[in-house]
Amino acid sequence: MVAGTLGWRLWRTDQRLRSADRRWRQDDAIRAGHRTLPEVDAMSGTEFEDLVAQLCRRDGCLEVRRVGGSGDNGADVVGRLPDGRTMVIRCKRYTPSSTIASRELRDLLGARVHFRAEVAIFVTTTRFSRPSQAFAVEHGILAVHRDHLGLWNNGASLMSLISVNGSGQGDGAHRRRWRETYGR
Repeated sequence: MVAGTLGWRLWRTDQRLRSADRRWRQDDAIRAGHRTLPEVDAMSGTEFEDLVAQLCRRDGCLEVRRVGGSGDNGADVVGRLPDGRTMVIRCKRYTPSSTIASRELRDLLGARVHFRAEVAIFVTTTRFSRPSQAFAVEHGILAVHRDHLGLWNNGASLMSLISVNGSGQGDGAHRRRWRETYGR
């Protein structure tokens, strides 16, 4: 009887500790996944690539791995979308006042061919120039600019961003506020 009571108390204590640990890990994962854009701006390039890989994993992407660095063949993250299609991602963490030129997207197009990926995704902390946005739409590249990155970081799924690709980067008023905020 004493052994049974002791065993039950040990089991109950273990369950309470595991429950508290689960809650702590869940809260920590939420905090880690919801960084503000200024926090993202302060990251190194490698940290930004890791964040994008984490967001992909959060959204159910499989076999996600960071491949960025010298000799990366134009890709920073590779993996599979939740629907099974292969993906290649290029990440660029630039100042918000910068723009992404078309040549950056051409490099990603080459990476899509090299890695035999079905989907190419370009994720940036800035915006795309009009020619680069048009290039992305023409060649089926998902262009995740700063505004979409903010949505993705705050819980929107990667698959939901695919449906808004090419919808632009806001109207004239939005672009004016962008220039006032970021100076370009």
